[in-house]
Amino acid sequence: MGRRSLPMVRQLWDTSREPLRKRPHGSDELAHYAKACIDIEYRFPWGWGELEGIANRGDYDLRQHQETSGQDLTYFDETAEGDNRRYLPYVIEPSGGVDRATLAFWLDAYDEEPDGDAVRVVSHIHRDIAPVQVAALPLSRNDKLLPTARRIYDLLRKHFRSQYDDSQAIGRRYRRQDEIGTPYCVTIDFDTIDDDQVTIRDRDTMHQARVPVSELVAILNDKIEHAW
Repeated sequence: MGRRSLPMVRQLWDTSREPLRKRPHGSDELAHYAKACIDIEYRFPWGWGELEGIANRGDYDLRQHQETSGQDLTYFDETAEGDNRRYLPYVIEPSGGVDRATLAFWLDAYDEEPDGDAVRVVSHIHRDIAPVQVAALPLSRNDKLLPTARRIYDLLRKHFRSQYDDSQAIGRRYRRQDEIGTPYCVTIDFDTIDDDQVTIRDRDTMHQARVPVSELVAILNDKIEHAW
């Protein structure tokens, strides 16, 4: 979800991770057609809640269709032996809620880190689903700098979910992007006009590196694509 458990999306709900668990349904919870059901649950601040249910519906669905339609819906398995070669397949039904998963992503990503006398609020939302992947931040609104900053922003937005932000001091803008989970900020300063280089700032480490604009898209692509 965030830096800790978003990879579960591609790892089929890896419930070895602390905020996730598998909860089998008791016999008193099962629907009349279900042979078994397991919920994948997330530990919300107010308690455990379901993200996805996975139900074994047995052969109930196909049996009902077969009885109503009069058609033979059995499957013949050439690899099986004896009476097991022909059977009605079972239906496995996963059911997940996008709104619940999205809420869990953001809750898991949220963090508050000490920053001197203040607190740095940061959302470690995964790069793949961050609303803004890259922010273009000119050092100031100076008229000499803005054409270069807009040019670089136009380049970035062709490849990434991008945002242009030139309001307030650069430090405040970094914090603002941290709060909404932007993985990378690209800072355009007055040296950029002469050397065509920019500074990439990493949200999680706050490390900054200066790179040529000609390599900017490739570098960011590599960071985002290899985030798993």
